[in-house]
Amino acid sequence: MAKSESASPVVLILASGRGERFLASGGSGSKLQALLAGRPVLDWTLEAVKACGLPWHLEDAGHAGMGDSIAAAVAAAREAGGWLVLPGDLPLVRPQSLRAVAAALATHAVVLPRHLGQRGHPVGFDASCREALLKLRGPQGAQEVVRAQAAAGRVLELDLDDAGVVTDIDTLQDLRAAEQALSARSP
Repeated sequence: MAKSESASPVVLILASGRGERFLASGGSGSKLQALLAGRPVLDWTLEAVKACGLPWHLEDAGHAGMGDSIAAAVAAAREAGGWLVLPGDLPLVRPQSLRAVAAALATHAVVLPRHLGQRGHPVGFDASCREALLKLRGPQGAQEVVRAQAAAGRVLELDLDDAGVVTDIDTLQDLRAAEQALSARSP
């Protein structure tokens, strides 16, 4: 499960959601277990995380909301030098994108990856955000932490040439689109 922690950032893979939009779109079961090119969505995400070389933690206990999931994951990797918050439903994210976000944390408190102007994941937080992340609750995730750091001028919007940072699986249509993107991807 979790790799050893050090001063480097830890990738926090969030796999606690209920996937209500996926079910509403006609999907059955967990969207993270839905098959993408014959493998569960979460397996693709984990493969990219393992390939990036950073330590990681899979947060898959049931939580009331995204904020609760982030707080639990940060608590599990409390001594890390920072955290990359990555929802488990981003199967096309590339290892180099994870490394780029981690590297940018050396000079910024928060790193927001973007692809063609659209914000995505993983969102990076340096160790100065620890206490605020540990206090998160509810469905809003870490938006208030990002806003506070933006007000202090400590946020970087990092443009990446990786559609995988914005390609999440929320519906059956998203799953089909990811399948097409995966088959078009060059190795």
